[in-house]
Amino acid sequence: MRPSKRAVDELRAVTLERAVARYAEGSCLVKFGGTHVLCTASLEDKPPQWLRGQGRGWVTAEYSMLPRATHTRTRRESTSGKQSGRTQEIQRLIGRSLRAVTNLQALGERQITLDCDVLQADGGTRTAAITGAWVALHDCLKWMHGRSIIKEHPLRDHVAAISCGISQGAAILDLDYEEDSAAETDANFVMTGGGSLVEIQATAEAAVFSETELHAMMDLAKTGIARLVDLQKSVIA
Repeated sequence: MRPSKRAVDELRAVTLERAVARYAEGSCLVKFGGTHVLCTASLEDKPPQWLRGQGRGWVTAEYSMLPRATHTRTRRESTSGKQSGRTQEIQRLIGRSLRAVTNLQALGERQITLDCDVLQADGGTRTAAITGAWVALHDCLKWMHGRSIIKEHPLRDHVAAISCGISQGAAILDLDYEEDSAAETDANFVMTGGGSLVEIQATAEAAVFSETELHAMMDLAKTGIARLVDLQKSVIA
């Protein structure tokens, strides 16, 4: 039995709330159970310096965790003068995931930055951030299209992400912190609405895992991400 009493293929309660930031071109407050992430999309009318003159745009991301998002206060990274390796890895993952479903040529020479700020953490912050950031990006692009800044909507597909793991020998979906901290295997899956894989991150924590267990986690991830994509579709309808 899982600590949360959920079935092995059961997501936590997931909500996506749009237009929560007054000034952002797109925004979404995503909640995966006790994990809450504020995602905002900001438009800049020029691409990064290295991309100028190439006729295409860029989608990037920044990720941070508020000091009391966890049980004890975490020092702000800005006060230490540098980002942790974990922060850099997560924000690059978010950026890659969103670019995978965006027609950067149709965006023109512009950049959209997705800021994903963890208000409260209970496991799965990166997967929640990707799922919510897609909604924020969608609304930013819709805002641009409605003002004739772009001629077509550059999003090719949905993208969402979910965690899976092996706990007490069984594959489980959408780990909270209690499960994540004790799991034998921890994995994150990023997939498109069409079912294509964007990225898989899987790590043996307490014990190695087999190919059979990897496929079991992937099957759970497909099911969970399909539900998340359905939720995305319902909130933007």
